[in-house]
Amino acid sequence: MNSTNFSRRDWLKKSTLTLGALTLIPSEIWSSNVLKAQKENRTFLYNYSNNFNEFTPPIVEENESLVILRANENPYGPPPKSAKAFQDEVFTGNRYSWKTLDDLMETIAKNEGVKTDQILMAPGSSDILEKVAMVLFQKGGNVISADPSYMSLMIVAKAVGGQWKSYKLLKNSQHDLDAMEAGIDDDTKLVYICNPNNPTGSITNAKKLRDFCTRVSEKVPVFVDEAYIELSKNGIKDSMNSLVAEGKNVIVARTFSKIHGMAGLRIGYAIGKKETLDSINEITRGGMGITGPSIAAASASLANTDFLDDCKTKITAAREYTISYLKAQKFSYLPSETNFVIFEIPMEGKEFLQKIYAKNVAVRSFKFWDKNWCRVSIGTMDEMKLFTKAMGEIFA
Repeated sequence: MNSTNFSRRDWLKKSTLTLGALTLIPSEIWSSNVLKAQKENRTFLYNYSNNFNEFTPPIVEENESLVILRANENPYGPPPKSAKAFQDEVFTGNRYSWKTLDDLMETIAKNEGVKTDQILMAPGSSDILEKVAMVLFQKGGNVISADPSYMSLMIVAKAVGGQWKSYKLLKNSQHDLDAMEAGIDDDTKLVYICNPNNPTGSITNAKKLRDFCTRVSEKVPVFVDEAYIELSKNGIKDSMNSLVAEGKNVIVARTFSKIHGMAGLRIGYAIGKKETLDSINEITRGGMGITGPSIAAASASLANTDFLDDCKTKITAAREYTISYLKAQKFSYLPSETNFVIFEIPMEGKEFLQKIYAKNVAVRSFKFWDKNWCRVSIGTMDEMKLFTKAMGEIFA
């Protein structure tokens, strides 16, 4: 990572990151972006590329009865033991949480088969995506990724002066690894793989991806975003974490926002080479952005795998119910190994969102491959039945 040899002071003095660019960072509250797009009457909330856009949802009053299926959250919340640990830790909030964070890092390192200095903690994995982009693309260069994919890193890379080289997914919705590898040039500073991919929900074959990472990491760093890996059929067996232990120039990101049910508690981590993580730490305080209660909740969740297994079982059942409905109603959908499903809709996304929000159901809608799509997060079984009921009324 040859663009990272500068200090935090240098970065603050010489950074080309303007205030205008900072406003593009996707860690802004999603609802704030929605409100702005609604006031401006924009069709698209985000124009990610010429081929990938997200529709602006309608203005509605969000009440307690709204079925929220738009952010891929765990509907069962954090484990009860995590909620108790969070509550108990509030009373030590007058103290810094260095010791408990060190303990959590030791647990994670043991679970991942790496050393503690190969772990970087952050307030959510999106924070890591953004910081990596800031470090790598201050002086230009390009990032290679799939299109469509999760855009956090690419948005920040472009905001600070980098370029995005996108490659369409294969017909089976897996990453086109051959094309992505062939696209690496002298200006490429990172290859980004979201696996399972968001917003498609598809997972790329683990062996093919492992071979790809092994080869490509000899040329440029490979960032594998595994936010949804625990929800996939094989779970963390398909993780690329072993490549870090082998010394490959691979970064693996994980989050407690999905299977652990802690999206609002903001905690995640990266696994990577020590020198790579040290370069990211040049512009971040790492664990200083994580609260003690969140650390306690995460530690309790890692020790409570039965709850996580139960969540995965319930989410999988609700996902299969949803897919069965879509199949029966002749909707074309993409195979998913996550807690969401994306499928084609026979109307413009903005019109669809107006209709389904009117049914008190909140989802997301995208346009890519010249088609309109609905991405629905998997809630409880009762919530998914409300979703299919709304769909039946819209497309009766």
